[in-house]
Amino acid sequence: MSESSSLGMPAIANVTLVVRNYDEAIAYFTDALGFRLVENTPLSDGKRWVVVAPAGGKAGLLLARAASPEQEAAIGNQTGGRVAFFLHTDDFWRDYDHMHGRGVRFLEEPRHEVYGTVVVFTDLYGNKWDLVEPRNRGSNP
Repeated sequence: MSESSSLGMPAIANVTLVVRNYDEAIAYFTDALGFRLVENTPLSDGKRWVVVAPAGGKAGLLLARAASPEQEAAIGNQTGGRVAFFLHTDDFWRDYDHMHGRGVRFLEEPRHEVYGTVVVFTDLYGNKWDLVEPRNRGSNP
């Protein structure tokens, strides 16, 4: 155990995801992926503090509406085409079937890897995600 982990360091609370529209993003993440809406607070200048999170997760996604041409260009490609997010599940087929039934776009067939069962999908903007049922706790990715 590293010295920093034994000190009870803070955890990542939210990760920003640049979106085109707050409401379409909320609808997608809550309906298609089954996330919960944690917060939706109006701010100044039409901005909102919108956080969604998986039901069993501690970290959330801060849905941030693009506010400049540079941010708009990043929508759907925030990691240069790499898988951006790793969504762990305790029941792969339950969540795969739920997502498939709600029109989530899968880029491949589910497969078994050393670390568990996995499939790559894209969100409504094109960001890549892995849906993973880890073989055992603590497995990567």
